[in-house]
Amino acid sequence: IVNRTIAALLSSSLAVGVLALCGARPTLPELVSWLDVETLLLLFSMMLLVAILAETGLFDYLAVLAFEMTGGRTWPLINVLCFFTAIFSTFLDNVTTVLLMTPVTIRLCEVTQLNPVPVLMSMVIFSNVGGAATPVGDPPNVIIATHPSIVKANINFTTFTIHMGVGILIVCVQTYFQLRYMFRDINKLRHSVPRDILELRQELAVWRRAAASLSSYSRDEDIVRRALEKKVEKLNMMLNRREAGGGASKTDPMFCSTLAQMKQKYRIRDKPLLVKSTICVSFVIIVFFLHAIPELQRLSLGWTALLGALLLLLLAERDDLEPILARVEWSTLLFFAALFVLMEALSKLGLISWIGNMTENLILQVGPESRLAVAVMLILWVSGIASAFVDNIPLSTMMVRVTAAMADPAGLGLPLAPLAWALSFGACLGGKRLKTLASRRTRAAKDPPGYRGRGSK
Repeated sequence: IVNRTIAALLSSSLAVGVLALCGARPTLPELVSWLDVETLLLLFSMMLLVAILAETGLFDYLAVLAFEMTGGRTWPLINVLCFFTAIFSTFLDNVTTVLLMTPVTIRLCEVTQLNPVPVLMSMVIFSNVGGAATPVGDPPNVIIATHPSIVKANINFTTFTIHMGVGILIVCVQTYFQLRYMFRDINKLRHSVPRDILELRQELAVWRRAAASLSSYSRDEDIVRRALEKKVEKLNMMLNRREAGGGASKTDPMFCSTLAQMKQKYRIRDKPLLVKSTICVSFVIIVFFLHAIPELQRLSLGWTALLGALLLLLLAERDDLEPILARVEWSTLLFFAALFVLMEALSKLGLISWIGNMTENLILQVGPESRLAVAVMLILWVSGIASAFVDNIPLSTMMVRVTAAMADPAGLGLPLAPLAWALSFGACLGGKRLKTLASRRTRAAKDPPGYRGRGSK
């Protein structure tokens, strides 16, 4: 399988070559003008913010905090991990968030004797769903929110988040209950019967045999038998709690020892940097929401994020920027740049307009009062089904152009906002259909070390 960045570069080069053969060879300045600098700037700046924030050890600390809060109980632990992942993915790069939490999550699964694959997949799904709530949480949303037609329609950060947030909350509830139903048997979250449960069963069997061996003919034997039965009842309650994913008691010496070791290993490594990072990220998010004020719309999302990243670089007082810049996903930025060139070349070749005309002709088959509903359903399901089998980033890059054409007064003249929400829901949520094909989830959903092959069950 060819790397997606190489594939995008080859495809864009081929499209430009075909365009040159057709007599419309673009110049180098024209090719550069095809790049969506706003999208690239937003992605680069958010990557910088996450890269610096990751150096504080915050993500590892939150995972250990979840272990402490839940006492290692299975479903409460998974719930808190998914909650943390969804919240961070709302404003930060979702795949980076999952990748940063993966090592400590695998360690938590080893301690609680869980199979990390379903746990990580649950986190990936909630990361995907949470990232769909804002324009900066998922790359398809970045492409949609920064498109010129969307910006001209006054769909700002606040408007986007409010409209998408309501639907995402409903999706989160539905996803949670679906996961609970899929793993209603708690043993499906484990490799096999955990060792501590086997030891409890063996100990319980020993105490039961001891209690059964005593008769009730003498008072002394009756007292001993009752004491043994109380011990059996206590062990049985403990066994039931463990089998139900109840975890260990917070006063359990083994739990306390494990928690102390993990706190020592996964701790906040740089508290001053954490405070500075929190201030800068909060500043960026607040300014994002303030874009609802017309006077503040002159500063775009990309430039807002860049100012926040530059502020954090100044506050961090790092002499060497190479380790931070090494964390930036340059291949992803190059992938986006190649896609922008490819889509513009295809647009000049007439492919995008042909797809738009075919879509318009299909929508025109219904009455004027039903055209918006048909267009919304068409965009939602086409983008949702297609993004389950192909990369949702190029799909969004193409579909946002088709969506803008539907809203053109010279064409159908449909309202742009509902079409944008439909495209966002379809591209973002459809991408979680197959873990091996959704572009921003592929690396995070790979089999963890030591568990190869189990993720494809």
